[in-house]
Amino acid sequence: MKLVFRFLVLAALLSPIISSAQSSQEKGLEIAKKMKARDIGWGNSQSEMVMTLRTKKGQEIVRQMRNKALEVEGDGDKALTIFDTPLDVKGTSFLSFSHTVGNDDQWIFLPAVKRVKRIASRNKSGPFLGSEFAFEDLSSFEIEKFSFNFLREEEYNGTTMAVVEMDPVDKYSGYTKVQAWVDLEHYRPHKLDFYDRRDTLLKTLTISDYKLYKDKYWRADRQSMINHKTGKSTDIEVKNLEFDVGLTDGDFNENRLQRIR
Repeated sequence: MKLVFRFLVLAALLSPIISSAQSSQEKGLEIAKKMKARDIGWGNSQSEMVMTLRTKKGQEIVRQMRNKALEVEGDGDKALTIFDTPLDVKGTSFLSFSHTVGNDDQWIFLPAVKRVKRIASRNKSGPFLGSEFAFEDLSSFEIEKFSFNFLREEEYNGTTMAVVEMDPVDKYSGYTKVQAWVDLEHYRPHKLDFYDRRDTLLKTLTISDYKLYKDKYWRADRQSMINHKTGKSTDIEVKNLEFDVGLTDGDFNENRLQRIR
């Protein structure tokens, strides 16, 4: 009888530890699902973008781009980016098909070589046209691509946020984990820390200047990625974002990349 009593006491002591470990994963997944749920049904959009590449010493290169995006029911989003200036990247176009399961499909057309190149899965951790964004950073957020763990709540920019760790399931990812700061009112990410394959902090992305569209969808006007190892950074500023512009699946075709203007 004493043995049973001791077992019950031990189980009672351990149960908070076990449930705590389980609930942190469940809570992380719950937050991720709320993030995704707030971004369903937006349809299609187009915008102009300004990408600024900055060296450690502050030297800048500014690029003008256009972006088109299409929501795909039951799968990840499709996105097309076209570079207009400067001359060394003019005419470059990048097409990305994000998927909930399996590898994303990505292609890039480089006018200098006049051919469309498919981005291999094992190369998606590489830099996107010399920026601090990797090819894998340009995919849409899909829950199936990560496992989640709620770490804590803390103040960030005067707002209480959940800090959620997201571990990529893709073996070719350049990251061991990504830590995201998510506000608990609208479930928008405000900061992401990216850890490299040595599990050291590699980059930080800050997302700001959110605006509300269609009375439901939040979009940020500015994203800033800094590389902590090189001191380089890349800013992306979004301008003239419009929804419901009539884009269809036919506007996102890898066979037409060479002809896009």
